Parts: sequence; C-alpha cells; structure tokens
Amino acid sequence: MPTVLVCYDISRDDVRARVAATLQIWGDRIQRSVFLCTLEPADLADLTTRVAAIIDTRTDAVHIVPVCGTCWQGITVLGQATVDPDELYWAVL
Repeated sequence: MPTVLVCYDISRDDVRARVAATLQIWGDRIQRSVFLCTLEPADLADLTTRVAAIIDTRTDAVHIVPVCGTCWQGITVLGQATVDPDELYWAVL
C-alpha cells in the first residue's frame, strides 16, 4: 500500500478541524498539520475528494506527497520525533 505525507495550511479553525478529523480516519498525525497515511489507491482518491470538498481552494493549501519505500527507509528524525517500525502480528488459528 502506498504511503503519503499530507500537510496543510488552512486559515479557518473549523475547516482545519474538519480536515484533521478526515485525515485521522486514514492516518496518523505526526505534527499539528502533518499526517502520514498508508492507503489503497481507491482510499487515496476518496481522501483527496473529501479534503477538496472541505477546503476553500482560494485560501487553503493541502499537499499530498507520495513517500516511496526507499525514501521511507532513509528518513531522519531529530529531537523528540519518532518513526515507529512496522509491527508484525501473529495470528494463531
């Protein structure tokens, strides 16, 4: 599944809250206006459509940036930032 970084600059508090709530459905907030989402292509299209319907394109900006596997492995975090490794789960049937 592709991973994308979604960052936004939205002027109105109510719109910003709606976008954040929408993004929390699909991803994890890593900073106030930055989310990391791992999505199926259809979900990415749905997320893009939903966010576009919420924002005012004359004043707001949303960036959806794909992060490839090679790029993700080279990520550097500083300070109190963390990158959680993928957790593996075992199921016994």
